[in-house]
Amino acid sequence: MKCKRLLISIFLVLFLINLGGGLFASSTKVKITFMSTKGEINPQLEEVFKNFSKDYPNITVELIPVGAGQSPFEKLSTMYASGNAPTIAMIDPNDVGKFKDNFLDLSNEKWTKDALKGVLDDVTFEGKVYAFPFALEGYGLIYNKQLIEKAVGKFDPNTIRTRFSLERLFKNLEAKKVTPVVISPLDWSLGAHFITIAYAAQSRDYQAVKKFIADLRAGKVDLVNNKVFNDLLDTFDMLRKYNYLKNSPLAGTYEQGAQLLAQDKVAFWFMGNWAWPLIEEVNPKNRDYGFVPVPLDNNPNNFFNRSIVALPTKMLCIDTKNNSKEQQEAAKTLLNWFVYNENGQKNWVYGLNIIAPFSNVKITPNDPLAKSIVEYAKAGRTFKIPYAILPSDHWPIIGAYMQKYLAGRMDRKQLLTEIMNYWTKAK
Repeated sequence: MKCKRLLISIFLVLFLINLGGGLFASSTKVKITFMSTKGEINPQLEEVFKNFSKDYPNITVELIPVGAGQSPFEKLSTMYASGNAPTIAMIDPNDVGKFKDNFLDLSNEKWTKDALKGVLDDVTFEGKVYAFPFALEGYGLIYNKQLIEKAVGKFDPNTIRTRFSLERLFKNLEAKKVTPVVISPLDWSLGAHFITIAYAAQSRDYQAVKKFIADLRAGKVDLVNNKVFNDLLDTFDMLRKYNYLKNSPLAGTYEQGAQLLAQDKVAFWFMGNWAWPLIEEVNPKNRDYGFVPVPLDNNPNNFFNRSIVALPTKMLCIDTKNNSKEQQEAAKTLLNWFVYNENGQKNWVYGLNIIAPFSNVKITPNDPLAKSIVEYAKAGRTFKIPYAILPSDHWPIIGAYMQKYLAGRMDRKQLLTEIMNYWTKAK
């Protein structure tokens, strides 16, 4: 009889573990650390972790923020060098492979089967999954529809399908005394987001894009005469012509960009959906925003003129070198809480304004930028940047070149030559 009761108890525990997506069974209090590289949501993350600990009282989560200007690679490298790696590291997709020997193999986790198609491709090595896709994000030109329509009348974002149509709108806005756009001169925005569109737009075939990058490394590509790079820079030249900061192009900040857009000082801002909390904070009354693509040329049938970037931009990885088995299990519990617990889903999606890259998570953030990305995704009008194969120093170095180009301190030939030189020396 006692054996029967014991078997029933064991069965119930196993059932609850499967039901909860990884129930943390230890009665010992465990503290885990979470390195965040999304500073704009750190206050919200703190609240989410408190809510998680209400569901799992034996687990506490300490947030470790990465300072502004420091890359995730640099921060994590420093922490490993000091023997104090975080339990969970939020890093960019291109850094996962560099640290994978320190990370837990997550291939057998249930959520790997529910992840959206393609989101695990760049973090899978030799058939093993080393990262959890934390956030599906997108970027392009954010528009303030209320301001545009107040100035020039009815605005249909689907009419912006060429550089010509975008500049025509800019001219109409300028005629009504509305500044068309602001370019925030951040190295990560210019080096990781803007110029990387030119890599992705080489082909709709991702394997062809990866080959293009390989050819760049081998010195086989002439960017000075590359059509896509020149098309994108033609668009960049047009944007800086109408830039709010054109008289002091390097003076802007991330916060200023959100303020200008939300306070009706500019109609467009090149940025991503991660900016929504800041936009909303500045002006909670206006929710009429969305994305238009960054057009490459004047061909209305060009797929890239009608599409925006959308991909998992941050990955969560669990350390095995400096964290105990119990800490690793607690970390897995947090990930499963996000995906399979109703409270966890709400905290993840609503609390952090995250688009969850999992098919079983049916809720979406209550913000217009996320909804705009979802609309593009449903229409099949998204593409991804090859972040996983970009070197860790790509955005600071190429971003610095882009800053010089933005400020007129480097001409196009110099810029493209520097990018080519960078790739032939890149690690």
